[in-house]
Order: sequence, then C-alpha cells, then structure tokens
Amino acid sequence: MVCRSASERPGFDRARPVLVPPGRGISGELPPNDWQSIFGGPAWTRTTNPDGTPGEWYLHLFAPEQPDLNWDNPKVREEFEDVLRFWLDRGADGIRIDSAALLVKDGGLVDFDPAEPPFPHPFQDRDEVHDVYRAWRAITDSYPEPRALIGEVWLPDAERFAAYMREDEIHTAFNFAFLGCPWDATALRAIIDETLAVHAPVGAAATWVLSNHDVPRHVTRYGRVDTSFTLDYRQLGAPTDRALGLRRARAALLLNLALPGSVYLYQGEELGLEEVEDIPDGVRQDPMFFRTDGENLGRDGCRVPIPWSGTASPFGFSPPGATAEPWLPQPAAWQDRTVEAESGDPDSMLELYRRALRQRRSQPELGDGPIAWLPGPDRVLVFSRGRNETFACVVNVSDAPVALPVAGTVVLTSGPLEDGLLPPDTAAWVATA
Repeated sequence: MVCRSASERPGFDRARPVLVPPGRGISGELPPNDWQSIFGGPAWTRTTNPDGTPGEWYLHLFAPEQPDLNWDNPKVREEFEDVLRFWLDRGADGIRIDSAALLVKDGGLVDFDPAEPPFPHPFQDRDEVHDVYRAWRAITDSYPEPRALIGEVWLPDAERFAAYMREDEIHTAFNFAFLGCPWDATALRAIIDETLAVHAPVGAAATWVLSNHDVPRHVTRYGRVDTSFTLDYRQLGAPTDRALGLRRARAALLLNLALPGSVYLYQGEELGLEEVEDIPDGVRQDPMFFRTDGENLGRDGCRVPIPWSGTASPFGFSPPGATAEPWLPQPAAWQDRTVEAESGDPDSMLELYRRALRQRRSQPELGDGPIAWLPGPDRVLVFSRGRNETFACVVNVSDAPVALPVAGTVVLTSGPLEDGLLPPDTAAWVATA
C-alpha cells in the first residue's frame, strides 16, 4: 500500500501525508479542489484541531481512513525504501505494489472533469512516479538472489502500462486487460497478441490473471450473457449460470497456464468459488458500499473467507471455539466446495488445478518461450508452445463440439471428451511429438 497510509497510524498529524493549501471559501471551509474519491464522495477530509476548531484538509483518493502520502516529501521515499529493504532482508521474494500509478500528484491541485481528464492526469500515471520505481529496482537488483516488484497498474493505454516494466523499473504487472476480456475467441486472441506485443519491447514477462480482490469472481462473470468486465462495468447482480461459468473457468485455467509468462491465482478460484451476491447490507464491509449510499455494492462478494473443511460456516476458516463469526458470511452451499470436500475428487476444480500446475512445472514447453497460432475451427483457439512446437493448447469457445485440430496425445482436459470431440467451453493440452 504505497500511495496511502492510515489516519490512525502513529504520527499521522505530524507526518502531514499530503501538504495542501488552505481550503477554498471565505474561511477555508471548502475543499481545496473538486477531486472525487475512487470509493465515492469527495477526496478531501478536514481534520479537527485539539481545541475543536477545524484543522487542515487532507487528500484521500480512497477512504478517509487512508490519507494519501506526499511523495514529493523525500522522507516518504526514504521510509518506503527502508520498508522495502526490511522485507527483502528477511527473505521476501518480492513486493506487490498496490495502486502503483497513483503515487505522485500535480502540485497545483487543479480542478478537472473526470469524464474528460487532462493529460497529464492530476494524480494518475504521472511521469514522476517512474523515479520511485527506478530507485526501488536498484534496491531489488542489489540482492544476490532474484527479487521481484509486481505492480497493480490499472491503465487503459497499453504503452503507458508497459512503461512501468522497463528494464530499470517494475519487473512485471497484473494484466487486467486479459482479466476483463469477454469469453470470446476473437477477443481472447486479440488481447493475447496485444499483451505479448506490449511486453516484448520492454523485455518483461507477460502475466495472466482471471480474478482478484477487486473484481467479481470469474466463475460468476463467465456465467453471464455479457462476460466482459471493467471497473466501471461490474454487472453486480446480473443473472449468471454457475454451471456454465464453472465450465468456462476450468477451460480458462488451461488457457492461462499454457500462455508464455507468469500466472497469478486468486485465493478461492482453485475451489471454483463464485461471487457471493446476496450479502445482507448490514454486514457489508467495503467502503465503496457506504460512500456511494449502497449504489455500488462493492467488492465484498469476492472477499468472503474461503472454506477449508466441515459442513457449516465457518468451514474451518476460524479456529474451533471461535466466539465471532467470519468477517463476511459464507454461503451454506460452500459445504461441497471446501478444500476437504474437493481433495481427492478427480472431477473437482481443486484437483484440476493441482494436475494442471504439476503438468505445467514438468512440461518444458510451458512457462517462458515461443508461442505460435495454429489453424483450427471457427471460434476455437489453437496454439503451439516450444521451439519445436511439441505441445499444443486447444480451447473450444464455440457452442458445438469439435474434433481436435492437432494430432498427438491428450495430456489434460478441463472436461471429458465426448466421443473423441472437444465439447463447448472446454480446453485440452496435447503433446504433439
């Protein structure tokens, strides 16, 4: 969490996370500008002095409890470099950088229309942010064992996104364009090609991700009529077919793991968990829900504690004898989606993940290396991996069974073949040599 801190953090008043001019209005009673919080509502809160009089305004692009840090202050930069060294000295393999493009702000604090923001943006993806990550990369490169910087970078511009992964900056970043891509063969192929093309000039490994803590789970998304996603188009509560979403999620796993680069898995996807969309308002936690007066249901549905064992909540998430319920309620239907219930069941999502990950580690063609598209039926993705094209992945995104378009030995499928045909929304790995 690098762009923001906590208002209850010791030294908050002294640290002045963001230095701002006096508020507007006759006596400074209005915020310094019109910036809005990403969580909804104004991005400014005013402190209260010890004597009860109004104090300074501070910026929070997210929640009021998360004041933005002032990255123009050298002491902030020094402190984070110390934090980075602290964890790397203790053997951490890497650091995930939250909201990586939101550190540096325009010192003029200019008003702007969010629908038509200026360039450069007043607080997003400003060029000065790259100086921070160059300093961090120098730190990670100083360790004898490899260390990784992984960025959460939500940017629509592919070239601006790639700039964060230049050879002297962040090692890699989450591929949210792929995450939001609809379950459509043409769209998937296009975003795969774009991803590889964007990463090649900066020499960074591509990444592939289907879900995370800010996004409705992909089992639910893939079961909808419209399977796309953007931050402004979450489709919370839209009808979904879980069986269809689960079938597509299984196929998406084999697609993901067959692509060149790194794959990120979000907790619970290995169990086939769906988005929990019936959380009572009274137990919701996400500030997005509260700051929008319930208009945005927020992200609680993908953050429900995962089920480990047993047949009733808390499903092993809390220790025996716990006096409090989990922080978000778990659906009773998850009794057959626990780690315990799925372990050893060859048809379960968990065992598919285990088989696929074992195969990926043992298959020399997978991971880094070349990829080549192969001819195949309409709405079917077919590509080879390896310099000698000895491995192929086939994903049937159509609504009809198809014959496998490559000859060889089927290594793994996301679902059973039917009379030798690959069913709709099913993927197969094939050893072609």
